[in-house]
Amino acid sequence: MTTQEDTAPPTVAVLVGSVRQPRVGRSIANWFVAHAGRRTDLDLDLVDLAEVPLPFADTPPGGNAASPISARLAAADAFVVVTPEYNHSFPAALKNAIDWHYREWARKPVAFVSYGAGSGGIRAVEQLRLVFAEVQAATTRSGVVLRAPWERLDDTGRLVDDEPLRQAADATLSELAWWAEALRAARRVRP
Repeated sequence: MTTQEDTAPPTVAVLVGSVRQPRVGRSIANWFVAHAGRRTDLDLDLVDLAEVPLPFADTPPGGNAASPISARLAAADAFVVVTPEYNHSFPAALKNAIDWHYREWARKPVAFVSYGAGSGGIRAVEQLRLVFAEVQAATTRSGVVLRAPWERLDDTGRLVDDEPLRQAADATLSELAWWAEALRAARRVRP
């Protein structure tokens, strides 16, 4: 028997993983959400960690259901993590957000939009793959990599894209949508 929940588009939580000022990550996330919003097979929820109070203390092992975003993450069928690369790794605020939660990530796909100077953030993504595996999330192969994205911002701070960037986003979203539907169905059969 098919329910409305079975036919609704998967919900994707897009996390802005950096809280650093000045902010490039939010501009990248805004572009990604606008681009993804043209699709009808996904619902999007933008979660900016700079707007979420998650202290670095008092987090019990296994996550904290009392977090201000736990319900939003639990409702998501998939995630896109927008992350910079800081010192060959990912931001502490992002690791803290991952650690604040556990069940919310389990058996759901995670895609990445990374950015940085020379590497475009790929070293941060490779490390995040290890972290997400530990919380039972599945990472996608496809992703978006932006080298020196601050050079792509217009006078209003909006990211200016091009065809290769749009193609990378489309490939990432298509793979994520497939995994989101497949894992949502699997979670219903074997929670």
